Amino acid sequence: MKALLLIDIQNDFIPGGALAVPEGSAIISIVNELQSHFDLVIATQDWHPRLHKSFASQHEGKNVFDVTQLQGLEQVLWPDHCVQSTYGAEFSPALDMTRVEVIFRKGTSTEIDSYSGFFDNGHLKSTALAEYLRGKGVTDVYLVGLAADFCVYFTALDAIQEGFSTYFIEDATRAISQEGFEKAKRDLLDKGGQFIHSQSILG
Repeated sequence: MKALLLIDIQNDFIPGGALAVPEGSAIISIVNELQSHFDLVIATQDWHPRLHKSFASQHEGKNVFDVTQLQGLEQVLWPDHCVQSTYGAEFSPALDMTRVEVIFRKGTSTEIDSYSGFFDNGHLKSTALAEYLRGKGVTDVYLVGLAADFCVYFTALDAIQEGFSTYFIEDATRAISQEGFEKAKRDLLDKGGQFIHSQSILG
């Protein structure tokens, strides 16, 4: 069984948002079209407490995109984004949510960031996404969303490690940094991930 994972297609990650991914809104029509081709559609949602420690605003003397340490892990400091119950954390109004069966929220702990839909960055706590997928009989996962070089990449990495055949629908994602995406792509290919174009599904 195949599942489509919609990664963080939220207002703060599309143009006009607090952490806008270049051309982030360009993927939405493709994502909407893809959904009817899958047995199961799942969404992830960045859902940060207001004082999340990945925010540059929580570190005196630090600026957005500076790098620090959180829980012994390297941490990029972000602008405040996807704060719980704010407009920025909501899914884009252009995104069709009618086929989404369940939403997995992440980044809910103040103390550690969570790029992947499966685990926080330290793999300290699971979202139970892998167990949910296995319970549904899913063998193959297809990823779309934002951003290609962070949350989509780390979700794909964990999907591979959890034993799912993992497909990255390249034209249905956008990256913060093209250089970062090329590095992420090489890593996923080395680990057995596959990169495809939406037309291979849509025909």
